Amino acid sequence: MKSFRDEYLTTKDLAELLHVRERKIYDLASAGDIPCTRALGKLLFERSAIDAWLAGHGSEGAGRRIIDPANVFLGSHEPFLERCLRESDSGLATFFDGSRDGLERFAKGEGVATGIHIYCAEENDWNVPVVAQQFADKPASLIEWGWRDRGLVVPKGNPKKVKGIDTLPGLKMVPRQSHAGSQILLEHYLDKLGDAAKKIKFTKPARTESDAVLAVVEGTVDVAFGLKSLANQYRLDFIPLTRERFDLLVWWREWFEPPLQSLMRFVATDEFLEMTKGLDGYDFSGIGTVHFNGRPQLVA
Repeated sequence: MKSFRDEYLTTKDLAELLHVRERKIYDLASAGDIPCTRALGKLLFERSAIDAWLAGHGSEGAGRRIIDPANVFLGSHEPFLERCLRESDSGLATFFDGSRDGLERFAKGEGVATGIHIYCAEENDWNVPVVAQQFADKPASLIEWGWRDRGLVVPKGNPKKVKGIDTLPGLKMVPRQSHAGSQILLEHYLDKLGDAAKKIKFTKPARTESDAVLAVVEGTVDVAFGLKSLANQYRLDFIPLTRERFDLLVWWREWFEPPLQSLMRFVATDEFLEMTKGLDGYDFSGIGTVHFNGRPQLVA
């Protein structure tokens, strides 16, 4: 059963949701431009009415959003995030099939959030350019999860003497699906090899970060483009290439709903801190940093 706080927003809640000052909310309410009610001298805003109000304002869909996104976390497979979603009792289902797949599904309302790590070479930036292009007029925010060490994962002892991208030709390598952030980044590196990249023997794509590293564990490939944390977990060798930023793209309203709030409350616990202590290859010092906010048109 939903509580009163689930059904109604205060002036402060709505101001935070829309990323405006509380004075703006009072002005909109006074002018009758936003649905509200008054109880005991306080303004209250019914969540469903605010959703409808956001969907109905702006030009040619500006400010529109999916009213009821599915209770699913989309996007790229992030092993530690997946664990935290379980440990926090968020109640969120997961559908991890790549960063670009997550963006497409998120835009259609198939999830409350999506995890992405897309390198934008032209801007030399992570995630922001591609999100800004698609969600500039949407009520969504891009929030940092953490930085991850990514590189080449090879068997213990590095029997093939892998040193970097230029030593990959002639080796058997497991790729990821085309819409995965890691595959987009790998192809950026391979472009620098030119025709030599054609000599790499690619297997069937792995659908998750774990599956890619397990292919090295099982000996079916010589190398994977994977995470340091997983290489350490399976006692494999790791050749570092870069640090990547993994971000969460969330709808404003869903950020204040119980599932995502459960996750963020868990992040603030001592249990989360203890879990990160032995987790090599991650940097969570900037967790929660907002890197992008959409700017929907609030009034017609």
